[in-house]
Amino acid sequence: MKPSFRANYGAILALATLSLASPVLAQQKAAPAPQTPALNQPVVQAPAVQAPAVPPPQAPAASQPAPTSLTPDAAGGARSLRSETAALRELSPWSMFQSADVLVKAVMIGLAFASLLTWTIFIAKMIELSIARRKLKSALNKISDSRSLAEAQFALGAKEGVLSSFLAAAMREARLSAGISSDSGIKERAASSFAEILRAEARRIRLGMGLLATIGATSPFVGLFGTVWGIMNSFIGISKAQTTNLAVVAPGIAEALLATAIGLVAAIPAVIIYNHFARVTKTYLEQVSRASGSAGRLLSRDLDRTHGSSLGGVHARAAE
Repeated sequence: MKPSFRANYGAILALATLSLASPVLAQQKAAPAPQTPALNQPVVQAPAVQAPAVPPPQAPAASQPAPTSLTPDAAGGARSLRSETAALRELSPWSMFQSADVLVKAVMIGLAFASLLTWTIFIAKMIELSIARRKLKSALNKISDSRSLAEAQFALGAKEGVLSSFLAAAMREARLSAGISSDSGIKERAASSFAEILRAEARRIRLGMGLLATIGATSPFVGLFGTVWGIMNSFIGISKAQTTNLAVVAPGIAEALLATAIGLVAAIPAVIIYNHFARVTKTYLEQVSRASGSAGRLLSRDLDRTHGSSLGGVHARAAE
């Protein structure tokens, strides 16, 4: 009994040992795959094998978020914004003139020509008035000490001017009235001739001022006509397009308002220049009136000398 019991007891111990060792062996068979590389290979190579596998899908997603996040609607909105910005940049006066209606273009060209005419008249009248005032002032200084019409004409020489015209008219009237004893009649006829010369000089020096007044008075209304016509065309275009978008409405209204702007550019300088020339012309005509008075005084002296010499001759003959 004892030997058999020992044999059975040894078999039982062997089976128990195997049953306990089987899970450990199973774990050792499953564990060698991940553990043996960590023991046999360097530590640096294990992350090197796994690192490229994880970052590649994350790197593009992090570096390029914008293209993947843009939708077709957002891209279309960006393109429309760029096109509207380009259209607004193209709204220059020249581009608006080119895209305007034919009638509005004609109005703008006419107003531009009126503005050019205004500045041409300004330059020409400034030169003319400055020269006329300087010549008349010099002529008045030359005859200030003259005692007769003949002496005044000799002092002026052969120069032509309004003062020379006054002196010539006075001498002509004195010559035509020779033998007439009425000095008042001669002076009255000479004054009438002086008035005619004064009016002719005023008409000459005011030449072009009527055109300035016309440009200054009518240019705003002509520009307003172009604006009204342009806005009418804009409204027609809006009704055809069936939209009130600013990009559609703004260009037509801007083209229409450009006509009014050009009208004001033509009118404002014309009014200012007209008022300036009105003052300068008034000053010049006052100098012309002084020249007329100087010629009248010289004629009166000549008549008094003639009358005095005639009376002296009569008294001398009576004494004899």
